Amino acid sequence: MNDAFYIAATGMQAQQKNLNTISNNLTNVNTSGFKKSRVVFSDLMIDASKKTSSNELDATDTSNQSGSGVSASNMLRSFESGELKTTGSPFDVAIQGNGFIEVAMADGTNAFTRGGTLKVNEDGKLATSSGYVLKSNIQIPENTQSVSIDKDGKVSVQTTNNSKPVELGYIEIARFPNQNALASSGDNVYRQTALAGLPVFSRAGEDGSGSLVQGALESSNVNLTDEMVSLMIAQRAYEASVKAIQAADEAQSMINNLRR
Repeated sequence: MNDAFYIAATGMQAQQKNLNTISNNLTNVNTSGFKKSRVVFSDLMIDASKKTSSNELDATDTSNQSGSGVSASNMLRSFESGELKTTGSPFDVAIQGNGFIEVAMADGTNAFTRGGTLKVNEDGKLATSSGYVLKSNIQIPENTQSVSIDKDGKVSVQTTNNSKPVELGYIEIARFPNQNALASSGDNVYRQTALAGLPVFSRAGEDGSGSLVQGALESSNVNLTDEMVSLMIAQRAYEASVKAIQAADEAQSMINNLRR
């Protein structure tokens, strides 16, 4: 089989994954707290067909070495901060800087989020809009009139039977040695991986952790212009692979017609 068919096919497959990733970024351009991804490409292992008498590859002879195509070897997520948008809602919380808020998932495991719209669930606890309870276990009293979240994570409420604010606890910030290796679980929630390392917890605004901003949401970090440019480049690369297959097919047809 003509190697050009296989090589061009790997290019089409890799660019298809690239197109899917860019499309997902563009679709979530208005999703609060969304972090864009990009595909990392690498050339496939070269084929060294000429061997020495000892049946080992001859590293000094490159005359019979040829590339075998391209692969989408990895996908990286950018945790660059998005722009903060003021909403005025007391249950909208954004992290200004590095870090995540730890939440409890339905299966009993822990995950991490960059904040967003919070709510009081049926048990009276602070949770994300998707229902994930904050691991800080903040219990909001039923007679609460207002909620205050300071930049250091301290949560206080004003109740009907108390003239002074009542402190309920702190929302801590978790940081990772390699946050780019966190695994996305949807709903702007990320899970810890071995490559990400163990989380380090601290008060908001301390030890390099970001501070909390009440009444604001973090915008997506997707740059619409950059993504459109990347989309056009990916389309052209895909078309080039298609052209390579067409050229290989025409060459193969000419060879077959030589026998007629």
